[in-house]
Amino acid sequence: MNNYLLIPVLILLLIGCNSGKQPIPKPPTYLKIELPEKHSSKYKDDCDFGFLKPSYFAIEKVGETCNRDIVFTSLNGTLHLSVIDMEAQLAAYVDYAIDKVEEHKIKASAILDTTFLRPEANVFGTFFELKGNVATPFQFYLTDSTERFVSGVVYFNTRPNYDSIKPVLNFVKEDLYQLIESWHWE
Repeated sequence: MNNYLLIPVLILLLIGCNSGKQPIPKPPTYLKIELPEKHSSKYKDDCDFGFLKPSYFAIEKVGETCNRDIVFTSLNGTLHLSVIDMEAQLAAYVDYAIDKVEEHKIKASAILDTTFLRPEANVFGTFFELKGNVATPFQFYLTDSTERFVSGVVYFNTRPNYDSIKPVLNFVKEDLYQLIESWHWE
């Protein structure tokens, strides 16, 4: 009979010893990212365009075309530039660029666009920022509106996790704005 009383007493003692605090799991943490120092220099391409290039941009030719991959060396990302000599109406190229952005609507929590109009340099375009866990956080296009069209798409070589790469996105966004604002045709 004493054994039957001992078990409930032990259970009551164990419950009574609880401090009342529930354990709280720690949130996931991410590694600190060392961002490169900002130094820019003028870049002139042999395909008759140029811009201010941050020092961590490594520009690679893509085949025999004017397309370029701009590798963000220490940030594990790439900007794919497609340089097109326009043969159709401008609207066809703009619609294509916008369709590419809209492919990410499923995953994007927001899509923000910024228009760039620089008539003195004959540069016009739109920059798209896709928020959320999307494959490509930034896309843009630039044109002189009659002959040349450039499309840019940024990819990071990592699984999309918006919260963890947000510091990198903010850092790169500033330099992409600088690229667009300094873009010129030769």
